[in-house]
Amino acid sequence: MVFLPNEKIFSLKWFKDYSLILIGSFILAVGFVFFISPHRIVPGGVYGIAIVVHYMTAGVFRFWPDGIPIGLFGLILNIPLTIAGIKILGPRFGVKTVVGFVLSSVFMDMITYMRVDGDAPLVQDVLLSCVFGGVLVGFGLGLIFKARATSGGSDIIAMIIAKYTHLQLGQLMIYVDSAIVLCGLVAFKDWQIPLYSWVVIYITGKAIDITLEGSDYNKALLIISEKHEEIKHKILIDLERGGTYLNGTGMYTGEQKQIIYTVVSRREVAILEEFISKIDPDAFITVMDAREILGEGFQSLKHKVEE
Repeated sequence: MVFLPNEKIFSLKWFKDYSLILIGSFILAVGFVFFISPHRIVPGGVYGIAIVVHYMTAGVFRFWPDGIPIGLFGLILNIPLTIAGIKILGPRFGVKTVVGFVLSSVFMDMITYMRVDGDAPLVQDVLLSCVFGGVLVGFGLGLIFKARATSGGSDIIAMIIAKYTHLQLGQLMIYVDSAIVLCGLVAFKDWQIPLYSWVVIYITGKAIDITLEGSDYNKALLIISEKHEEIKHKILIDLERGGTYLNGTGMYTGEQKQIIYTVVSRREVAILEEFISKIDPDAFITVMDAREILGEGFQSLKHKVEE
């Protein structure tokens, strides 16, 4: 969540970003209201804390008989966290982040109050709710992240701790979210809750990755073969792909090797492997998942940045 300079108001990019935040916040709220919170699942973050508080305060307040609203309590937590983050870490949280967590909170409570059946889950199967809830929350967060904003949350706590402890931010975020998940175990005294919660956290992370990077993963190949000229011809002419020669030296033999580096689709991997197996069965091939490829023949780097 780095500080970004102000963008021109009402420009095309401004409308795109805030449309993504609006849509993403709504989808995130739907995931929580219909699938996550009705089963008392606590998927980390401030809204995980808000779910615990919501159910623990049921019947405490006459004006909130079902408990403190999840969106409201999430907003109450996000405001001081953001202020503390600005004071301790500097101006790293822009207007988009504030808009993101305010909209998410408003949509959560608005949808809840508009529902006829209140806190009832859309489906009774908890695992099914974890899957669909995690996908919706992850997709919503992914759209918000595309606008270079966040929905607020426990990552601010992790960033503050990281400043004073010098621990890795990624690890701290896992620790903070895990501590919040365990709060659900202490509050509800049910071992299923943290287990389902970690399922939601995992699915949410995968959904965010797919939203940001796409699901059509290509494959990166490193090919070491004496028949590299024939393989080069197959890649350039038949597959119409590019590649790069890397100079290498065999560790055991000390021989100079020509290593081909190329990126192809999943289907083309099978075509290339079959071809190489026929001309050089002793070839050495490393196939790697390439989650995002930017450049000629794939997504434009400039277009990605502009999006």
